[in-house]
Amino acid sequence: MSARPDSAWYRIGRFASRYKLQVTAATIALFAIIGGGAAAVWQAHAAAQQRDRATALASRDGAINEFMYTLFIEAAASNKAVTVAEILERSEKLALADSGENSENRAAILAAVARLYIGSGEDSKGTKLVDRALSLLSHSGDNPLRSMLNCDRALLMADRGQIEAAIPLINGELELIFHLLEQVALALRNIWLHNQIAGNNEMMTDVLRELSSACIVVGSDLKVLHANRSAHRHFAQKNKRTNELEFSDLPHALGAKIYQVLKTGAAIGPFRYESENSPGTVYKINVVPFHSGNSAVPASALLTAEDLTQTEQLQKLEVEAEHLRLIKSMSGRLAHEIGNAMVALSAYQQLFAEKSGDKEFLKMLDGALSTGVTRVDRLINTMRFLERDSLLETQTFPVGKLIEDAYKDARKYQPAEAARLQYEKTGEPINLTGDRAALKHALSEIMLNALQANPKSPTVDVHLHTGPGKSGGQDLQIEVQDNGDGFSAEAAKKVPSAFYTTRIVGLGLGLTVSRKIIETHHGKLEIVPPQSGHAGVVRVSLPLDPAVSTAA
Repeated sequence: MSARPDSAWYRIGRFASRYKLQVTAATIALFAIIGGGAAAVWQAHAAAQQRDRATALASRDGAINEFMYTLFIEAAASNKAVTVAEILERSEKLALADSGENSENRAAILAAVARLYIGSGEDSKGTKLVDRALSLLSHSGDNPLRSMLNCDRALLMADRGQIEAAIPLINGELELIFHLLEQVALALRNIWLHNQIAGNNEMMTDVLRELSSACIVVGSDLKVLHANRSAHRHFAQKNKRTNELEFSDLPHALGAKIYQVLKTGAAIGPFRYESENSPGTVYKINVVPFHSGNSAVPASALLTAEDLTQTEQLQKLEVEAEHLRLIKSMSGRLAHEIGNAMVALSAYQQLFAEKSGDKEFLKMLDGALSTGVTRVDRLINTMRFLERDSLLETQTFPVGKLIEDAYKDARKYQPAEAARLQYEKTGEPINLTGDRAALKHALSEIMLNALQANPKSPTVDVHLHTGPGKSGGQDLQIEVQDNGDGFSAEAAKKVPSAFYTTRIVGLGLGLTVSRKIIETHHGKLEIVPPQSGHAGVVRVSLPLDPAVSTAA
């Protein structure tokens, strides 16, 4: 007869076969603990933010596994049958005697033994171990383990009928869960806000990248934080190995402006900048500081550069085209006016050889020559004053005499026999200072417009008013009123414009030249808003010289 040699594995096998139920339960508990440890380790790898927690759980599960292994080895080495009660008693002594582990691991081991006591019907002993485990966690930050033990304690108290005493424990844990849920909600909100900010930042980056204007963000350390495609196209050095735009790549003038904004915190621009490396290229530059919080010093600065080269070229072409249109219109009207003046002269010139001795013919020829010369003279004066941008001479003169002379000039171009001038003379003569010839021409054109409003029986009413001006001094207002049908709403807006006329003849420059002359004298010409059934009124405002506003 032969016998197997004694060994640890042989003893464990004998023990397991003798106590199958107890060993099975203990094994299930052991695998549950090991499974929990495995789950904790998996969570540690799945969530980086819980790495420390997973490490602590792994250490705790290792301590529990080692404790259970030691317990079963001692039981297997015994030469006599071991009951469950004995195993539990031995495990309690080992757990209470072991002071080498930290308080969390010892509390977890006591909790495991307490569950075994409770499972075997020893609720009182299990309760003592749960209380002991809770006392070990009095200064611990392991809230999950403390919550688990409090729930176990509350269940034990409820089983004993101590429901009122168990409720505060459960309420405390529910409050903790509520606070945890608040923190989870806050964390979710912060995640959502972070995603929103990240999305907005990505969107703004895309917008800046696709803008036709160059956009460059420079930090306080003069490092380029962002540069869109246009910035690379306009300012990046072509001979660089890298595609990154650096602060040193920017023109010196622009770099100096960015540095000034970063130091002072004050925005600059917009201003015009012409590239030295690319003659003819023009930019509109803006530099804006970006502040972080309440800091007085900017954290960064944004430079935007809009390429105006093509825009200015188009504007220049448009101005040239407008000038050509004006020249074309002016040439046509001048040719028409001069042609009208030359028609009669040409006819008389053809008849002159035959009727040079006819007195009646010579009288008619003289009238035609006078009319033609007058019309051409008016054209010459109109062109002369239209070309002039400043006062040719300055003198002081009475307004009354100026109005009378202007009316006489207007009558030359509209010689109606029934024409009348109604002029309200003030008690003291009013003097003006300026270019008398220019002002006489301006008023003459205004009065001619009034005479032409009623060609058969024209009346020109002139009213003078003085009062405070916008510049703080005294202004003189001259109102010229006709006795015609008045201005239409359309004519009131377009009359001062060049080449606008409602008559068949004429250049349409009379009131245009008048307005320019008056504005050169720092005055204003305006058409009084028309009213149905009222005559037309043109108002001229001119500043008075305070030193010679009235004659002695």
